[in-house]
Amino acid sequence: MSYAFESMEFIDYTELPLEPTGRKGISHYVFARAADGVGLIHVAEFEPYADTSSEGPQIHDFWEYVYIIEGSMIDLTLNQEFKKGSVAIRNPGMRHGPWIIPSGGCRVFEIRSKNPL
Repeated sequence: MSYAFESMEFIDYTELPLEPTGRKGISHYVFARAADGVGLIHVAEFEPYADTSSEGPQIHDFWEYVYIIEGSMIDLTLNQEFKKGSVAIRNPGMRHGPWIIPSGGCRVFEIRSKNPL
C-alpha cells in the first residue's frame, strides 16, 4: 500500500490499517511511503518481549529520525534502555540495536529519508 504524496487531514492514526513489517513482533501504521522505497513516515508498534537480537545490529543507507511515544526499548549493544520521550537521529551507516522490548511494549514515531531533513 502506498500513501506517497496524498493529503490527509487530522485523524486518529489507529484508524489506518495496522500492517505487518515482516519482522516478528513489529507492526506499523504507515502515514506516507515514498516511491523511492526508502522514504517512510510511520508509527511502529513493538509487542512486549519482541526481540531483534537474531538480526544483529542494524546498519542502513538512509537517515532515520525516531521518537519513542510510549514504552521503552533496550539496546543490547549499548546495554541501555531508552524510554518514552527519547529521540534518536541516525545517519547512514550508524550501527544501532539489536533491541529487546520490555513487558510494556514500545511505540515509536519514525521518519526515514535518503537525504537529511
